[in-house]
Amino acid sequence: MAGRADPPEGTPEGLPGGGEDEYRSVVFDESFVKAARLQEFSAQERMAERTRAVRSLPSPASRSGSTVALLLVLLIAALLGTAVYLGVRDPSRSASAKRAEPLRITLIPLAPRGPVPGGDPADLYAHSPAARFRVGASGITLPGAQRTESFSESQVMTALTTAKDYLVESSLDPEVLTGGAVRPVRILLDPDQLEQFDRSMNAPAADGYHAATGWLVRYPAAVVLADPEVRVRGTMSVVEAGPDALEVTSDHTFAYALRRATPARSGTPDATGAASGAWQASLFTVRRELTFRFDRDDLHQHRAELLASYVQAGPQRCADDASRTLRPLLAGERTTGRAPADTDPYSLGEATAALCGSLASDAQPTPPR
Repeated sequence: MAGRADPPEGTPEGLPGGGEDEYRSVVFDESFVKAARLQEFSAQERMAERTRAVRSLPSPASRSGSTVALLLVLLIAALLGTAVYLGVRDPSRSASAKRAEPLRITLIPLAPRGPVPGGDPADLYAHSPAARFRVGASGITLPGAQRTESFSESQVMTALTTAKDYLVESSLDPEVLTGGAVRPVRILLDPDQLEQFDRSMNAPAADGYHAATGWLVRYPAAVVLADPEVRVRGTMSVVEAGPDALEVTSDHTFAYALRRATPARSGTPDATGAASGAWQASLFTVRRELTFRFDRDDLHQHRAELLASYVQAGPQRCADDASRTLRPLLAGERTTGRAPADTDPYSLGEATAALCGSLASDAQPTPPR
């Protein structure tokens, strides 16, 4: 009995399903022909001696395999090239790093109420609030480092030590204080702030953004250190300022023993009319309250973003422009005019003062008895 597998002529015509009617619904369209895995030889090819009547065609998958492989290789090469380009373009800044903000600067000169006390540096320190201060970098102590929600203990310690390094270089380095050096400070800054820093050094201005003395402590060439051992006391704290940044606040008072680079002759009145000793020193006090920000790139590169700088410094005249250098009044000198309310730079806590303050009597050295 013939079935569906039998050739069409095996079924008599006229029977259901017989003849051409059974195959009338089958359409051999172009896609069907192209997809066929077998192909009959041509008449000329069949005349030759062959054992097979049909040839096998390559499957679509094998025909497209090489093309797919080539496209995959090109895609991988493109991805690798993009990664290399991004790494070379800025290896120190991740995509999530926030651009550093400009430094905001506040300078408060502190004017003396009378003549500036003078004497030997050791005596001046011993009879002033700085007698209890430590010497140099030892006075910049670090709080205990503890991990935060987003930063490890070592990252917190890196932020604190970098802030301390900045304070040391910008407040204690003799070449920075009186030699005009800037590189020890500059290399510790985030690259986004270098343009502002360079302008502050080259063209300082009392505009709240470009005072050189907001970035570092600097004295004019006419003033030198009478004692290189600067006295320091202060505090530091660190908090997490979001998942990608740490913020460090430092509040330190620095006491400097200064004298004239070329001493005035004993008994000769100076520019203010006050008589001064030949080699007398005087104390100049600078209180610096700085706010640092560290993103993850800053921590990795050992650099800082300086957000705010609040500086009180005296004794100096309120009218003097201290944006390029601080302008200390030295032994025997005094200011004129009515002074504002007292401001004590040795008193830590919330720093408040007008655009100019009066240096509190307790902040000046007292003569030995």
